[in-house]
Amino acid sequence: MASDEPLYRSLLRDTTMYLAWLILISALGPFQFGFHLVSELITDNVLTCEKRTVRETLVTSSLPQCIQMSKSQFSVVTSIYTLGGLLGAISAGPCCNRYGRLLTMRLTTLTFVIGPAFESSASNIGLLCLGRFISGLGAGAAIVVVPIYISEIAPPNGKGLFGAFTQIMINTGILIAQLLGYFLSHGSLWRIILAVAGGIGVLQAVALLFIPESPKWLAEHRSPQRARDILRRIRGHKADLDAEVKAWNVDSSADDICLFTYPASYSTRLTQRAAEEESLLRASSNTHPARTPKAATASVSILGAFLHPSYRPAVIAVVAVMVAQQFTGINSIVMYSVSLLTPILPTGAALLVVLVGAINFVVTIFCAPLSDKIGRKPCILLSIAGMGTCSVALAISLYFGVKTLGAVATLLFVASFAVGLGPVPFILANELVGPEAVGATQSWALAANWIATFLVSQFFPIVDEALGKQGKVYYIFAGFALILGAFIAYWVPETRGKSGAEEVWGRKEARERVE
Repeated sequence: MASDEPLYRSLLRDTTMYLAWLILISALGPFQFGFHLVSELITDNVLTCEKRTVRETLVTSSLPQCIQMSKSQFSVVTSIYTLGGLLGAISAGPCCNRYGRLLTMRLTTLTFVIGPAFESSASNIGLLCLGRFISGLGAGAAIVVVPIYISEIAPPNGKGLFGAFTQIMINTGILIAQLLGYFLSHGSLWRIILAVAGGIGVLQAVALLFIPESPKWLAEHRSPQRARDILRRIRGHKADLDAEVKAWNVDSSADDICLFTYPASYSTRLTQRAAEEESLLRASSNTHPARTPKAATASVSILGAFLHPSYRPAVIAVVAVMVAQQFTGINSIVMYSVSLLTPILPTGAALLVVLVGAINFVVTIFCAPLSDKIGRKPCILLSIAGMGTCSVALAISLYFGVKTLGAVATLLFVASFAVGLGPVPFILANELVGPEAVGATQSWALAANWIATFLVSQFFPIVDEALGKQGKVYYIFAGFALILGAFIAYWVPETRGKSGAEEVWGRKEARERVE
């Protein structure tokens, strides 16, 4: 039934404080991804002893002020984070499908505590690399499981908006790291920047003890009653759950077959809160498909997702979008903007980096509802078009030394990214396949993202130098924007307003015509 109610009012009505709390705590994982992505890069001159102060600025007699290393060694330190991220992304999909979203998120917090502990206390390159690798494992896993979890607890009409919180928190992590780097990049204070991530990891680990499992995952894994009770608490006592429970395609009045390890006090409180609605929900469940949970839905493996003809188009779609996210050049700005812009902005490049992070953060927030308003695909294509245009402008500004054009092109480049390619790719996997293949598809997506991130971070400086360091490399990014934009326009379907993967790919209509 169509409604003339503005989207923002509907979302304000459907968003409880409990839902906001769940999203905030779970999204600390993507925050860590963004923070670690740039934390070493913004302190490289101090960390590698290029800028060395005479006196120590921290009482750390047993730790050196900096770690002597060459450019190639520092490149290994930074790139090993992407290796850990790739392994984390590949393993997180099967893990979150089999053992649950919650357990997977809890495991990532261990890496967010252990990794920064090694990084902040490192006295040599080996320990620093070990810490970066462990942090990468958690970051890679987090940006697989967190978008799935958020999509499964978000209101149906706000999945695009709440899905954008993954990118918002990534941008927040980048911005916080850049701000800390701006003020603490001297002496031994770089260790504080790295230790901050460990402190946030401890806070998230504690908070996740009070977070429930995804209701949709529980419903698919033999616990429909518990799933219904948790959904009631997330949506509020007055919310109509019938449509969401029906979409699970399980008998919501059936008894749970297996129990999950939640604290007894939590389960008791949850049952008491849901008791008043129990009879109402049981009555409405008579209209639901009677699929008794005799066995949990079989999860699809990573290789199986690609080989199966029903899932392969979705895998290709998410991989294409994730590759476009990186091959249009965003990390050339995020990671290398200081060295890139110093020739035309010798005194303001460092401050512009902080401004870039702020612009990315603000525009992502303001554009978060856009994918629910105009659709996922238009947002992605607008983003690619804007970034491709800004790449050409940035190439011209760097070649001819036009300061104003360079600054404006950089800021608009980041703003264009925030419109679509930043937030939308993280929510596509959950909308292009069924729940049994979400983890595998998301692993494909994030594995592609990490590989593309590694390629850009490693080869951008090499290609830029080979082309004379005059911005010509941005013509390559503009070319990628044109090619990938055309492919996405042809291949990737729109998912906004669709009830499931079958409707997204047109299989539902085809089956109805046959019947």
